[in-house]
Order: sequence, then structure tokens, then C-alpha cells
Amino acid sequence: MDERAALRRLAASLPHAGDDAAVVDGTAITTDMLHETTDFPAGTTRYTAGWRSVAASLSDLAAVGATPTAAVAAYADTAFEADALDEFVAGARAVCESVDAEYVGGDLDSHSEFTVATTAIGDAETRVDRAGATPGDRVVVTGAFGRSAAALRYFERGAADGDDAAIDRANDLFQFAPRINAGRELAAEATAMMDSSDGLARSLHQIAEASECGFAIDRAVVPVADAITEIIDDDGERWEATAHFGEDFELVTTVPESAVDDLRAAISVSLTEIGQVVESDAGVTVDDEPLADRGYTHS
Repeated sequence: MDERAALRRLAASLPHAGDDAAVVDGTAITTDMLHETTDFPAGTTRYTAGWRSVAASLSDLAAVGATPTAAVAAYADTAFEADALDEFVAGARAVCESVDAEYVGGDLDSHSEFTVATTAIGDAETRVDRAGATPGDRVVVTGAFGRSAAALRYFERGAADGDDAAIDRANDLFQFAPRINAGRELAAEATAMMDSSDGLARSLHQIAEASECGFAIDRAVVPVADAITEIIDDDGERWEATAHFGEDFELVTTVPESAVDDLRAAISVSLTEIGQVVESDAGVTVDDEPLADRGYTHS
């Protein structure tokens, strides 16, 4: 099975398995696992690894509108090195502090490759998931897409050319900001919401499946990260990186049309309307053409 088939199987007995985080008696909880071979390209600093690992779980809390309180990580490696461990903890603490949460420790273990499993918890006054999008709602997204795809290109350039500036740029791009404040604001009006860790296109398909709806997206207004235009010249490659690469951790949300302007004014990061919810038989389209259900795969 691929990851999505496995999630569908789990959802038969675990109804919240497909959501970004579970909410139990007002407490939101989520967990993630990242591996060196699939998640940390050559050149990723341990500080960036600490930041990004914990930020991935914090982003899941943002996607259900929760306020994070704490995070932990299980850190496994082939050997423990003092500088690497210190840098990892520094990155983990820094991203927690950026959203007024606390990094409180975790576990250490030996493993065949560098691997991190993180858990974050928070408070959720309201619960928002992927299953409430209704035809007529508008699709809004935070920030811009393609940041992580650009980072990967910079990592590759740095590894190939010994370009330290490219490696530094890649690490900077990998340290994304979890959209906690935006998630709380959006949750008040959201009919469905998730983060875009699997990519914009796949996120839309996941919401469409959960909500039994379709989407009509306008490609021209989908926000593209500046870093993409820095390093990718071809328009087709830029769209692939924007829509399908994933790992950008922006929020993809459906809201009533009447709420868009007020939300845009209330949220401190950019909020862009990129399309609308349509009936399920219309499918998921971009500029009236089918949008492929393709994105990041955790394998």
C-alpha cells in the first residue's frame, strides 16, 4: 500500500486518522517522523533539522486551529555527537519559541540513519477538519508555494558545486514558519482546513475526498514563492514545484465567500483566494482542466 491507502485503511477504525491532528477533550495532538534519506538533503544542518522537524508537527496544530503549548522529539542517529545534538535542540527550541510554545525534551536512540519523531500538543477551542467544504465556499491559502522545492534545488547546487552560499540559502528556506496565528483566525470561519505538506494539488484532492466536493482553481492567482523564480526558469517546472512538490506547510482552507475580506484583514500573513468549491462531479480542476492528484509521498 502507499501512504494514502494505508490511511484509508486506518480510518475504518480510527476516524481521525486522516486529519492533521486529533482533538481530544480540547487538547490537540499530532506526531510526525522524518528520515535523513527522505527529509534531510545533504547540507541540512542539525539546527535546521531541529527547527523543521518540530515545525512540521506545529503546522499540524495550525491546521486544526490549535494553540501549541509544547513539543517533544525522539532523536535517533548512528552516533551521538555533542555539537550536532546541541544544534538540533537549539533549532527545536527556537521554532517553539517563535509560536510561544516550549520544547520540553524527548528521547534518544540509536538507528541506522538520522531519524526524528516529533509530537506537539496544544489547546483547541474549536475543531476544524477536512470534511466540511461546501459548494460556493472560497478556497484561500496562506503564504506562497514552492519554498521547499526551491530549497532542494539549492541543496543540490551546493552539493554539486561546493557552493556554501547555496547551502545557506537552502537551510534558510527549510526553516519555515508554522502558520499558528493564521490557523486560529481561519478556524473561526473555516469549513475545511489542512496544511499543504503533501502539496497544494494533493491537499485539494484530500479535502475533496473528505468533503465529497470538487474544486475550480485559477492558476494565475496561485501564489508562487520568490525563491522559485530565483532558481527555476521554466514555467512548467515552476508550476510542478508550486502545485505538486509539497512540504511547504501553508494552510489550504475553505471559507464562506462573505468571510474572505475580513479574514484577509485579520491575518498577518498573506491570504490569497485561489478558487472555489464546486460540486463533486466537476472534479478538481485548474483553469477548467483536471488537476492531477500528485504530490509529496512519505516513503
